[in-house]
Amino acid sequence: MSADRPLPGADRQLAGVGQAIIDYERHLRHERNLSDHTIRAYIADVTSLLEHAARMGCRKLGDIDVGTLRSWLAKQHTLGRARSTIARHATAARVFTAWAARTGRAEADPGRLLASPRAQRRLPVALRADEVRRLLDDASSDAPDEGPIGLRDVAMLEVLYATGIRVGELTGLDVEDIDRERNLVRVFGKGRKERSVPFGVPAAKALDDWLSRGRPELVAATSGAAVFLGERGGRVNQRTVRRMVHRRIANVPGVADLGPHGLRHTTATHLLEGGADLRSVQELLGHSSLATTQLYTHVTTDRLRRAYGQAHPRA
Repeated sequence: MSADRPLPGADRQLAGVGQAIIDYERHLRHERNLSDHTIRAYIADVTSLLEHAARMGCRKLGDIDVGTLRSWLAKQHTLGRARSTIARHATAARVFTAWAARTGRAEADPGRLLASPRAQRRLPVALRADEVRRLLDDASSDAPDEGPIGLRDVAMLEVLYATGIRVGELTGLDVEDIDRERNLVRVFGKGRKERSVPFGVPAAKALDDWLSRGRPELVAATSGAAVFLGERGGRVNQRTVRRMVHRRIANVPGVADLGPHGLRHTTATHLLEGGADLRSVQELLGHSSLATTQLYTHVTTDRLRRAYGQAHPRA
């Protein structure tokens, strides 16, 4: 967005807002090291907030007060936004106003006074171990007829389930990030934080098959060091991976429809059910907060309760 370009849909514009958004985006990208997806969401939220502030009569960033922020969040509520979405909007507003105050673009930080609704945390859906086995066996049986794409899909499924990494971490893998001697994969998570995650024998075999027999058939000038490639040879994108996971799961009767993040939930659940301690699972998944990992203990407890109810004579 150019510095003198008006905000879309705003009747009036806050002074200097175009340059502020440019500088703020640069801050999110280079100082906070956020992903492109997160940056787009933050910029969209802030743009919406500034449009609302302009309609309320604010002429500069310093005119925005906590009443303006609350009015904007109330507007999101009337539009039917989910509690989790409104909570994200509130976070985006607080991050922006803190930055504006810190950089001298506003005299005070109204976001410090802003409360946000606690997002309702739904228990993640996870596949059973036998369902994962059927999914992977089905994909492996199809691979010989699907050429390099079949080998790639099997490798991606095996790695996603073996490691629990995020889809963006999967697509960002380079060949040098895979340590076959120790069966470790190096990933860069949120905020470009680096961690190493182990994987087992099935994932190692699937990776070997893909790298030795599948990837060479797709390599192109645009491939670079990417581990997983698209049909045209470039680095595979997240949308392709999501479509693949949904399609593969749809081929297995009776299995709940999940995307790559559902496989991540499944990995966490199975690790805890298998006896892994919470701190280790937190480190493997790259969660910054243990509270995020603790959500999966509710899943395993719920399964235990159901099993007890079905098996115990006096349940």
